[in-house]
Amino acid sequence: MLTVSGLTKRFGGFTALNAVSFEVREGEILGLIGPNGSGKTTAFNCVSGALPRTAGSIRFRGEEIAGLTPDAICHRGIARTFQIPRPFRKLSILENVAVAAHYGSARRTAEEQARHRAREILALVGLATDASASPALLGAGGLKKLELARALATGPKLLLADESLGGLDPSEMASAAEMLKRIRAELGITIVWVEHIMATLMRVVDRVVVLDHGEKIAEGRPLEVAEDPHVVEAYLGEKIVFT
Repeated sequence: MLTVSGLTKRFGGFTALNAVSFEVREGEILGLIGPNGSGKTTAFNCVSGALPRTAGSIRFRGEEIAGLTPDAICHRGIARTFQIPRPFRKLSILENVAVAAHYGSARRTAEEQARHRAREILALVGLATDASASPALLGAGGLKKLELARALATGPKLLLADESLGGLDPSEMASAAEMLKRIRAELGITIVWVEHIMATLMRVVDRVVVLDHGEKIAEGRPLEVAEDPHVVEAYLGEKIVFT
């Protein structure tokens, strides 16, 4: 579904990504992991069009999308979440998601249809569908769910989920991980998931790509990657025990 080849991003003399290549297969959940500053979010920014790449190719469903604007990439079926949710504070929770449904698709959705879609997505992620409920009522977990709902409302084929578990307690983490699996199963959405909660991520994803200092150092199934000595040394610190 997505093929990233030789992706390089430089900021002046600093190389954030150095010739990174990986593929995302349709229907899978791919984990993208690595230490802080390894280039994970930069990769998301390049794929989603938020940042121009310095070099390399990004192909989505056979089409080169590097160089397209974020809205054009979204309309082709790629949505992303951000580590720090920034909802429209003056809009209700429902309106936040309806705006995404209305403008995020390549085909403009009528207002009532957008609101109906918003209610369906909010129910899926476990948020209130009350037309007057405000984002100000949400805690960290609720804001993460709203961020996810806004991305899903655009009708993506591929979801780039950036630290969806950050700031959540253990029970919320487990719930959010199960939600990602439901999103794949019920909506047929392929997912690339950036996350630092390794014990949870490794139990959910099908494959893992590991970045360190802007370079790919490993790729494979979770158990293989968790036992890779280079990954343990660069990031994990110790082997993850699967139960």
